[in-house]
Amino acid sequence: MGEGGFHRIYIGILILIAILTTSYLAYEGYAYYLLGIEDRFFHPDHQTLKPSGILGHGFGIIGSLMMLVGVLMYIVRKRVRRFSRFGILKHWLEFHIFLCSLGPVLVLYHTAFKFGGLVAISFWSMVAVVISGVIGRYIYLQIPHTIEGREMSLNEINQTKDELNRQLVQVYHLDKSALQEILQSVKKRPDRSGKSMLKRSIAKFLFEIKIIKEVKTILRRNQISAKNIRQVTALIKNEIALNRKIDRLITMQNLFKYWHVAHLPFAILMLIIMLVHVAVTVTFGAHWIF
Repeated sequence: MGEGGFHRIYIGILILIAILTTSYLAYEGYAYYLLGIEDRFFHPDHQTLKPSGILGHGFGIIGSLMMLVGVLMYIVRKRVRRFSRFGILKHWLEFHIFLCSLGPVLVLYHTAFKFGGLVAISFWSMVAVVISGVIGRYIYLQIPHTIEGREMSLNEINQTKDELNRQLVQVYHLDKSALQEILQSVKKRPDRSGKSMLKRSIAKFLFEIKIIKEVKTILRRNQISAKNIRQVTALIKNEIALNRKIDRLITMQNLFKYWHVAHLPFAILMLIIMLVHVAVTVTFGAHWIF
């Protein structure tokens, strides 16, 4: 199994952990969390699931630690040069997303879905961080990156496209006329005028399917084997994706800069209030299992 296969397993495990944990907490606490505050006192799980209970308190501690670790480790890996050799930045980002997605879920269960005052500000800041993180992840994926996670320049993107074209000629033995025909098909753009965003997305999806069919027709006409057609089609899909990203590269780069301006303040506010909350709780004698 290649590196790509192990990476897919790694991502699958993280997603599975997040889904199973969230599902388990929802299933086990469903009856308790649906009750009003007055009625919860009489529920048999109140002593364990309330914010100061053994589980409720633990959710808050573990969730907060996950967010702290997720934020700090990614900042250190990205900003401190001596750590640049430790792993691929993209993988660190993926683990950061995992910790900072599951952590807030645990914190939400720590609050028992009841919060107010200063904690409410921290909670809604956390929600803003999670939502902006999802948006940031989408923007990040629209910008081409190297395998290490570094943002590619336009020149590097064009070099990648040249490498794809070289593989088509040297590995799959396409003649120049067939290559040019394929490139002309790939360069086509869907009509984006006078449509809503949803309609444009659907039209783009259908248009790209049409382009792939055209490419397969060209390959069959050039007597390319079925196995090679599948492999070449995968390369062509990469070429289409690169063309799409090039079209909006500047826009996405600018959006990513603005995104940092919005994401970071919410994260800092959340962490500051969270630390104040912990300090006040400890000062007034609250403790967990220690």
